[in-house]
Amino acid sequence: MGASLGEDAYSIPVLAWIYHKYVPHVNITLHRVNSSFNPTSPIYLESLGILGSVPAAWLILTLLVLLIYLLTRCCDRKPRPSRSISALKVTLAIVSVLCCAAVGLGLYGNDDLHNGVSQLLQEGRQIDVQVQKIRNQTENIERQLRQQATHQLTQLRDIFDEPVANTTALKMCMHLLEFATDNNTAAASAAADIRNPLNGIYLAPTINIAEKIEQIRWPATMAILSVLLVLCVVLLVGVARHNRCALIAFSVCGLLAVIASYVMASVYIASTVALGDLCAAPDKFVEDQASNELTKEILRYYTTCERARANPFTQRLREAKGAIENMRSTLNSLKKPATDLFPRKSLEPKFSSLLNQVNEGDLLITALTSSVDCRTLHTHYLRGARALCNVGLLGLTLMLLSSVLAGFLLTILVWVDSHTWIYIRKKKDYHQVNDNDPYLPPPAASQAIAARTLQRSQGSSYPPDTPPPSYTSVMMHNCASSNSMHEAQSLIDGCDMRPPDHHRGGGAGNAAHMSHLRGHTLGRLPSHHHEPLSGPNNGKYATLSKQCKTLESSDYY
Repeated sequence: MGASLGEDAYSIPVLAWIYHKYVPHVNITLHRVNSSFNPTSPIYLESLGILGSVPAAWLILTLLVLLIYLLTRCCDRKPRPSRSISALKVTLAIVSVLCCAAVGLGLYGNDDLHNGVSQLLQEGRQIDVQVQKIRNQTENIERQLRQQATHQLTQLRDIFDEPVANTTALKMCMHLLEFATDNNTAAASAAADIRNPLNGIYLAPTINIAEKIEQIRWPATMAILSVLLVLCVVLLVGVARHNRCALIAFSVCGLLAVIASYVMASVYIASTVALGDLCAAPDKFVEDQASNELTKEILRYYTTCERARANPFTQRLREAKGAIENMRSTLNSLKKPATDLFPRKSLEPKFSSLLNQVNEGDLLITALTSSVDCRTLHTHYLRGARALCNVGLLGLTLMLLSSVLAGFLLTILVWVDSHTWIYIRKKKDYHQVNDNDPYLPPPAASQAIAARTLQRSQGSSYPPDTPPPSYTSVMMHNCASSNSMHEAQSLIDGCDMRPPDHHRGGGAGNAAHMSHLRGHTLGRLPSHHHEPLSGPNNGKYATLSKQCKTLESSDYY
């Protein structure tokens, strides 16, 4: 483009040049097509649709892989050690933070795009106001000359139709009046010729539609990205609290988030490439909207504003200016002979009023000459183009990058999250008790540790399919075999503070004391004891006497 007046010429942004030059535009047969921005061309729209189908195809492949994985893992109930789940939780936390950063990048790009589009629409309104101003000025010139000046010229003609003695002077006056009327018509016609090419340029309807679309697009995009952020936060909370429900909820909603991300990527890649093509040659697109060659020349003049290019309205402006000057000169020449021919008609005020109308028309033409200059319109055009192609295109690129990254990271999160919550089990689901399991309640862990410790210390004489005895049951068995009631009483400290009955028989005393112990034990007796069961719950279930203290892990060692 040539140098412009007032501001530097439009230069193609780097992003627009890259998209226009290096992104392939192919049709359905994968042949290259013209990459010039042309939204009315089916072939060009087909090439954009093919570009947008790339993220859609990747989405289908991603969902297929996730489905196959879930089908292979949903029925797998193999328990996993807690440290493997911890590694998965750390992975989820790190990827969630990265996903939040990617979504935040989309929010930043959405704000840039909104600012660029808003400034473009604002400058477009200024252009529409300026074009409307030119139309109004030409209409005022026509009204001034065709209505008011023509009306007064008609009144003079009516006066000149009256008979006079000097016919030669009357013919000269009629000739001058006709010349003034022709110049008045020529000036009005020149103003109409300037307005006619501008009658088809109405930007207000398009700007109003674009504003309504932007008012919906901007908050809708913000809402979608905010929902993605909330999902990432839900996942982080679920990871921190080891909440299986939160992880399952994210696994389901994460699939919807992956779909939304790649759908947005499909829209963004087509929009970004189209905007890059537009920004590569915006003046060409504007010129292509012209209905005829004159309008195209006018649009080229305002979009480039080159010093060497002449104003397309210059010729008409000169004609109007010359016609006004001729009309003023003719009226001054007509004033004296007409007054002499018709002294009783009071023509002096009529000529003065007519000259005032001509002078006002001259001022309007002078103002129109300033309005049709390219500098004002080109300044608004340049600001709008730079806002859209620099700020807006950068924002749209960031949104494209954000949607692609978010879709990829959300895929990883859904994958790892599904792998994590499948293997989160309750305590009873683990076949082997882990001494260091943080999810095992302390009382149960203490009983298991005590039982295994005593069993290892004394050996096991129980069948393989017999569950390990509890701590209290083992101690009662030792007490029964050794007939040492005081030793059992010292081991189970605080369970029965009464002294043994020394006056009773050994067997009877042992049986009675064993019955008393069975009423206060924490476990049940082994199956090989044949003594009759007594005490609370017949000794079948673990109970804790009010006289027994709470056993701690340190008591078993």
